[in-house]
Amino acid sequence: MLERSSSRPDDGKTLSQTLAHGGLAVTLQSQADARSELIGTTPTDDETNRKNMALLIQLRWTAVVGQIVTIGGVHFGLGIPLPLERMGAVIGALVLLNVSSLVWVRHRAAITNNELLVALMLDVAALTAQLYLSGGATNPFTSLFLLQVTLGAVLLDARSTWSLVALTCASFVWLTLAYRPLDLPPNPLSETYTLTVAGMLLGFVLNAVLLVVFVTRINRNLRERDANLAALRQHAAEQDHIVRMGLLASGAAHELGTPLASLSVILSDWRRMPDLAADQELAEDLAEMETSLQRCKSIVTGILVSAGEARGEGSSPTTVTAFVTALVDEWRDARSARTLYFVNTFGADVAIVSDIALKQVIFNVLDNAYEVSREWVELVAEREGDNLVLSISDRGPGFAPEMLAQLGKPYHSSKGRAGGGLGLFLVVNVVRKLGGSVTAENHRKRGATVRLTLPLATLAIGGNFDA
Repeated sequence: MLERSSSRPDDGKTLSQTLAHGGLAVTLQSQADARSELIGTTPTDDETNRKNMALLIQLRWTAVVGQIVTIGGVHFGLGIPLPLERMGAVIGALVLLNVSSLVWVRHRAAITNNELLVALMLDVAALTAQLYLSGGATNPFTSLFLLQVTLGAVLLDARSTWSLVALTCASFVWLTLAYRPLDLPPNPLSETYTLTVAGMLLGFVLNAVLLVVFVTRINRNLRERDANLAALRQHAAEQDHIVRMGLLASGAAHELGTPLASLSVILSDWRRMPDLAADQELAEDLAEMETSLQRCKSIVTGILVSAGEARGEGSSPTTVTAFVTALVDEWRDARSARTLYFVNTFGADVAIVSDIALKQVIFNVLDNAYEVSREWVELVAEREGDNLVLSISDRGPGFAPEMLAQLGKPYHSSKGRAGGGLGLFLVVNVVRKLGGSVTAENHRKRGATVRLTLPLATLAIGGNFDA
């Protein structure tokens, strides 16, 4: 199978496989450029900001419930009169702000840092209004300002965070100068002190719990963003590698065109020479050489076609069964191999476009299977839902564990040859571009299977697929 050990030395095959399949990569140049641009605009930042805005909305709902419970407990439970109408108006404004925010976020393409800052500032303003109506700076719940500052430090850039710090500090200072005093019932000093300590304890517990819950979730969002960015950068690097290999392959194909044409002319002249034509054994050798030369020219032509045409151009309409059957016949004829067994359990046929890149990918898998298992290779075509699944099995030594762990990574090969590991790398990337996936597994006794899963909607004519 692909990139496995073999006792058969073949130092020149890695380069030929790279040239034969590297031409596929040039067709992916535009997609690689688009991927690079995508990373430049950091789309994961937009998604992370959207998740963080959703967390702020959840926190605001928590604040609404907490304020209702606290105000009710203080006013009715402790007998401390509060301006319920005005404090209720602040809560109503928070509810209206939250409902508006939910609608706004659904229709917003991207959430920016400044919009997160505005959301936090509105929360600070609401908290300041409630504290103003309930004792100002003497209210033990002033510690909740630290919750807003901490969230700002996690969510915002440095400049915005300092802006939020300035606002909370200014709000606290203002509350020391202007506020509505609490009308505490006539209690001994010790009882008033106990109420203050209890309020401070409750404020501390609220701060601690909310910080742990929401900062933990925010950090999870940030970790997911970093992981997505790392995956995008890795994918962009792989695409760039494919493009460079494709350029090398297409350049080599152009260079090989001239000597192959010269060899074709020479062989044609030799076949017309009476002395050479009279020697039956020599004539058979010349015929075999001419067949091999035509095979080389066909490979070079395929490289140039793949390098210069996007999917659909130069392709022809066909069906799944016809495409795979023709592919099997062509592979058998080109390699004079009769040990490839084809099983078609796809079922009702589906119209698709014959894709050159996909054909070369399947050839790559079959070539590597045949290299390690010349006595038996099996190709099974089947349907799983809306997917075409091609399974290539052999009776070779199987994949090494480290190869299975690094499936699709360039230059990970157990063959020990310079430049090895590119075949599976190209297969995985081309199939992924078609919206599919590649998996590999070893058999219990001997051999392995590579499965190519391809969405029929991607292969269908015009991109349309009717199940």
